[in-house]
Amino acid sequence: MRALLIQHDHVSPAGPVTDRLAARGYDVEELTVVPADRHRTPDVRVEYPDPLDWDLIVPMGAPWSVNDPGVASWVVPELAMLAKAHAAGVPLLGVCFGGQALAAALGGRVERAPRPEMGWVDVETDDPSLVGPGPWFQFHYDRWVLPPGAVEIARSEVCSQAFVLGRTMALQFHPEITVAEFDLWLAYGGDAEMRAAGADPAAIMADLRRTEAASIARTSTLLDAYLTRVATA
Repeated sequence: MRALLIQHDHVSPAGPVTDRLAARGYDVEELTVVPADRHRTPDVRVEYPDPLDWDLIVPMGAPWSVNDPGVASWVVPELAMLAKAHAAGVPLLGVCFGGQALAAALGGRVERAPRPEMGWVDVETDDPSLVGPGPWFQFHYDRWVLPPGAVEIARSEVCSQAFVLGRTMALQFHPEITVAEFDLWLAYGGDAEMRAAGADPAAIMADLRRTEAASIARTSTLLDAYLTRVATA
């Protein structure tokens, strides 16, 4: 089985997501959209592969918004690719930006959330065997409006946190978070962003160091449930 993991920038490695997919028998190929030398000028041109060549596609997070005109050069073709994959029944799992991209591609939209969510958040879930209550790691400013026909699985006070539509599942949170990834985010502007939003990055990092193993275990459970219940629907 072949899985395409869309990594939108070089500071958002999929970590435990890639590891679990590999453990489940997937040959994971990563496509980096914005290379490191274009992080400050991300209006790159990308030629996406035919989604029908893959058994699973996983668009990951990004520091940009789906609505940012500065990245429309690659967001627009990515949305078209995701829509084609969904229509053909290719399983899709979107994470944060990737989840928002799925919502936009399937007829919903992305809008600014009333406030950012940063750090660990427990979610209200209608199906804890699919999406557990967490806590799940959050770092986002936008939220999606559900596409037609989507079933919301989980939510927080700020936004929808998970939906399912056919063989597609979108997540607003970051199940892939690790100490190493969060350290990269802080180095690339996340520290200042968190402080501006009233969050304490040092305290959040301390919590992550303490609970990283439990977080990775939750991620494995989540991916197993998605692959068993949604991707094969």
